[in-house]
Amino acid sequence: MTLHATIDRVTDRIRERSAKARTAYLAKIARQAEEGPRRAHLSCGNQAHAYAAMPDKDEMAGTRKPNIGIVTAYNDMLSAHQPYEHYPDLIRKAAHAAGATAQVAGGVPAMCDGVTQGRPGMELSLFSRDVIALATGVALSHDTFDAALYLGVCDKIVPGLIIAAGTFGHIPAVFVPAGPMPSGLPNDEKSKVRQQFALGEVGREALMAAEMASYHAPGTCTFYGTANTNQMLMEFMGLHLPGSSFVNPNTPLREALTTAAVTRAAAITRLGNDYLPAGEVLDERAFVNGIVGLMSTGGSTNLILHLPAMARAAGVILDLEDFHDLSESVPLMARVYPNGLADVNHFHAAGGLGFMIGRLLEAGLLHEDVRTITGGGLDQYVTEPKLRDGRVEWVEGARETLNDKILRPASDPFAKTGGLKQLSGNLGRGVIKVSAVAPERHIIEAPARVFADQEEVKAAFKAGAFTEDTVVVVRFQGPRANGMPELHSLTPILAVLQDRGLRVALVTDGRMSGASGKVPAAIHVSPEAADGGALAMIRDGDIIRLDAVSGTLSCLTAGFETREPAQYDPSRSSEGLGRELFAAFRAHVSPATEGAAVVV
Repeated sequence: MTLHATIDRVTDRIRERSAKARTAYLAKIARQAEEGPRRAHLSCGNQAHAYAAMPDKDEMAGTRKPNIGIVTAYNDMLSAHQPYEHYPDLIRKAAHAAGATAQVAGGVPAMCDGVTQGRPGMELSLFSRDVIALATGVALSHDTFDAALYLGVCDKIVPGLIIAAGTFGHIPAVFVPAGPMPSGLPNDEKSKVRQQFALGEVGREALMAAEMASYHAPGTCTFYGTANTNQMLMEFMGLHLPGSSFVNPNTPLREALTTAAVTRAAAITRLGNDYLPAGEVLDERAFVNGIVGLMSTGGSTNLILHLPAMARAAGVILDLEDFHDLSESVPLMARVYPNGLADVNHFHAAGGLGFMIGRLLEAGLLHEDVRTITGGGLDQYVTEPKLRDGRVEWVEGARETLNDKILRPASDPFAKTGGLKQLSGNLGRGVIKVSAVAPERHIIEAPARVFADQEEVKAAFKAGAFTEDTVVVVRFQGPRANGMPELHSLTPILAVLQDRGLRVALVTDGRMSGASGKVPAAIHVSPEAADGGALAMIRDGDIIRLDAVSGTLSCLTAGFETREPAQYDPSRSSEGLGRELFAAFRAHVSPATEGAAVVV
């Protein structure tokens, strides 16, 4: 199938924009690769330190077996990461069987946005991505690894690991998923109880019971938020083994896929004949494929922040216009909560990523001629794994959807576009995700109510202050102000107001969760209010127009730009729960339009 004109045009534009940075990047990783196996440059004393605790240290010192570094985000507070507890033992066993060795190079932090939602700790969440990249850099700095296995799933962890994998682009990289938990209480029922609690119709006991029935086992949360969007991306970008993203934890197939990932990592080092450095996988085509996956599945808006930061680590420069243009040409082929009633287990059973990649390739909407960890192109990812005599075999995946309420082909999608719009106007640049927003709510024009954080919005809601159409403006929520926490706890409140018949919208320099849904929300507005952005000039009563049809975000009140801007009070976010430690991050972070990054 001929490549779609928009995919071709956007890829060329990214390639041209990135030419200088990408050329320098490839030269850098080529120089590093030319030095040969890294352990060869260590002194005997250096090597003895590295191998002292290994049972097979004599083999390490005297052979050219590949040594695989494990970078793990294991902790047993995150349900998605708890399965990683026993992966190192499995990986070491699989490495030995493949004629290699493996060591845990280091651990990286992994915080749970589900725990910190609405809490001060959430103000560290986005910056944890940069900490993860830095911690991975420390882990790999020992210079003893021929390939790396990256064990991570959730919101900031995979992007942070990708930034590190790009930085160490001469080292082959294989990402190893852990899979989603089995289905529990349906997400729409959980959401209903949340709204009932916001209205005072049920108490905390009922709310807790619903939450515990939804989040109930090891594995990723089953809604299609940032964590599961990450897993989709790794498959679309060729960094997972095909079909491995949504296999449940603690199953024989899950274990066999992990073993297969280790075998593949051992095969693609510079010591063999199939060397595949991570930097060559992470090219502009891979990132375009990732964005196409984001649009076609209705994935998390958080990836609009993460993908530019991930790409810059590999010398690829993305812009909001790339997301917008690709969204306009890529159909929405999946309905997974919050864009539908199904969860990721239902999505996987209906045909999953293999079905989607196959149909997108047929429509010319993906680059097939990319490098992937399989050694082949993206056509390898239309297969699905099956367990045969304890080993994984890949067979042809579903060519037809097994549930057209969840998955549809590109020729008969749920919507003709991916539902992401770039917004621009006199309030700055931002984005809106409209795939779950009713068409009659794509344009909202109403008076502003201005708040400095989501707690003020909650207080106003409890006081009955919202009685007319309103654009809720929550400012000083950008990366430079307070680390750009998710404003997820506003979702039930705004949904209640909308269900009451009000026309409401959110405008913010902050971000919403990957679980944001039916209420129109202009997010990531840049420049942020704390950095001289126009949101600092908005006052209560100003008329705001959010137009997702024309892609504009404007204040219609004449002369608002000439006002003295409101000033952010840094004491609101400077202390407590470790926020003191991140002052340097807040001072040096890039704008949201460039990924809100510190280390790239």
